Amino acid sequence: MTADAPIAAFDAGLAPVTDLAGVGPALAQALERLGLVRIQDLWFHLPLRYEDRTHVTAIRDLRIGSNALVEGRVEAVERGFRYRPQLRVAISDDTRATLILRFFHFRGTQVAQLVPGTRLRCYGEIRHGSQGLEIVHPQYQRLAEDEVGVVEDRLTPVYPTTEGLGQKRLAGVIARALDRLPPAAALELIPPRLLEPLGLADLRQALLTVHRPPPDVDQAALAAGTHPAQRRLAFEELLTHHLVLKRLRAQIRRHASPRLAGGGTLPATLLARLPFQLTRAQRRVVDEVGADLAQAQPMLRLVQGDVGSGKTIVAALAALVAIEAGHQAAVMAPTELLAEQHLRAFRGWLAPLGIEPVWLGGKVLGKARAVALDAVAGGAPLVIGTHALMQEAVRFARLGLAVIDEQHRFGVHQRLALRDKGLAEGRVPHQLVMTATPIPRTLAMTAYADLDVSVIDELPPGRTPVQTVVISNARRHEVIERIRAACLAGRQAYWVCTLIEESEQLEARAAEVAHAELTAALPELKVGLVHGRLKPKEKAQAMQAFADGDLHVLVATTVIEVGVDVPNASLMVIENAERLGLAQLHQLRGRVGRGRTASSCVLLYRPPLGGLARARLDVMRETTDGFRIAEKDLELRGPGEVLGTRQTGQIAFRVADLVRDASLLPAVQRIAADLAADTPERVERLIERWVGGAARYAGA
Repeated sequence: MTADAPIAAFDAGLAPVTDLAGVGPALAQALERLGLVRIQDLWFHLPLRYEDRTHVTAIRDLRIGSNALVEGRVEAVERGFRYRPQLRVAISDDTRATLILRFFHFRGTQVAQLVPGTRLRCYGEIRHGSQGLEIVHPQYQRLAEDEVGVVEDRLTPVYPTTEGLGQKRLAGVIARALDRLPPAAALELIPPRLLEPLGLADLRQALLTVHRPPPDVDQAALAAGTHPAQRRLAFEELLTHHLVLKRLRAQIRRHASPRLAGGGTLPATLLARLPFQLTRAQRRVVDEVGADLAQAQPMLRLVQGDVGSGKTIVAALAALVAIEAGHQAAVMAPTELLAEQHLRAFRGWLAPLGIEPVWLGGKVLGKARAVALDAVAGGAPLVIGTHALMQEAVRFARLGLAVIDEQHRFGVHQRLALRDKGLAEGRVPHQLVMTATPIPRTLAMTAYADLDVSVIDELPPGRTPVQTVVISNARRHEVIERIRAACLAGRQAYWVCTLIEESEQLEARAAEVAHAELTAALPELKVGLVHGRLKPKEKAQAMQAFADGDLHVLVATTVIEVGVDVPNASLMVIENAERLGLAQLHQLRGRVGRGRTASSCVLLYRPPLGGLARARLDVMRETTDGFRIAEKDLELRGPGEVLGTRQTGQIAFRVADLVRDASLLPAVQRIAADLAADTPERVERLIERWVGGAARYAGA
């Protein structure tokens, strides 16, 4: 440990979260689901965005589509039971204007508290309702007379959270952790001689600024991610990511892989049986994969292709090459839904060839799981599943090929974990990574420096173009009427709810509210609901009912982004579209236009729109070319969608953006080389700090 990084600071950050007052076993368990195990994990659990609760807006000055803090007295309370229970609370303020608070989920105790005359402070999105302006499911509190007009003195951070852990409680824990921040010199891991010439902000002050923005903070810079505090954090994150990838590349070069080259009988038999011809692009990628598999070096190939370009058949042909050579192939997908779709596709293609896939999803339990594990250990040629394939109990006999779908949903360490399942006699399985998120070449070279890239840049014939329109949330009722017309004409529709908070609980609540709203507005239609908190059986039943045409409308969270194919669905509505990146919007839009009927995608946004959000939505309206969209996404917003979502243990960017922060990259590369050569212990601590629970994989 060096003089400019005392051991005390290291110990302060590595203390468990249970050292903090009020963090008992239950709260610690909830924090662990977010990857927050040590106090320094809390320091670097950064806000996703901020809410402005620094002033109260008069009801008469409210604007549809904006978020606002409102105070008023309860004037009337009405419980309704038409189609579904709901509670409407009318409040008014000194301007004599009225606002409706509408609840679909409420308890009797709530109703008892919201009696006329009660003074409330509420926060939420202003919508156009049937009785004027309204907020659906506002955050609210009852006020004593001396609390009226007393507001926050700084912006309120909104953190990534998880079920059972509310924003207020999480913010309180983070505040207590920040009180333990060591002095600036003790916190810093980059030597001053390397850092000072860059003119970056002090790390300690940067953390305090992003967690506790002062009243005079530049809100525009903070929203754009360009504030000096964010730039300082982005530099350290980019530096860590670069160090991890350098280590990964070096490690991969130390291993060999089995040569997978049979006679080609199985792939040829499958091709002869297919009811369609491969496109030129598919044939080219099949040849590139085949050439890699025949080598003794590990294949590390990323196959990218637009929605519907036919990546799955390429993976099936690669699996047959491995199987014919006497090895096992494993296919891993990020969700049960997508993994099950692969199971159906592979079974349809390969069962006639005498190859029956073994299914190993997270919900395969008891005797069925034991049978599946025995089959895998006994050398079953093909295994398909979710991240359950990486669990300790799973043992492969001769894993020769690992196929990983939708790479941006997994972290680098998860690829390494599956690779290590096949580690035998110093040899590792080949890896084929697939994504339907087209990745610009410049980004692929930076983010996937350890992978070769193949592109399926041609769509099979027969796909129907999708017309995209962008509509303000103020015209929500028009969109609902459009759904009614489409469904009464025999079509089906999706209504996708998105929330920027990474919480299944919040996502599910948003979907439940939309489901209740559409059920009430469209009584003649059958409206279904799918979200991440449903039991797999319930989710599967709703999806199947929609696929069978028994439901007119499917309200869903982004769980339907991949893996759903319903040709009769011709209308896609995406709520809060301005919150999503282009890549995810393009993925969702790809769920319609799968039949021969003209299809539409409605992007509902909440005004006012920022410049970047407007530019993104304009791109979606102008083109359906996935690669053009990807280039524009990189230009406008950066690589967040491609590099991975922020989930427990994943190596993904929390604050950095390769495009916005590109000017930092030369210094990142220079300082990374210096650190790796002179102070390897600092490299370890940086990886611990930013990668956390995945750090062991970074050194795998």
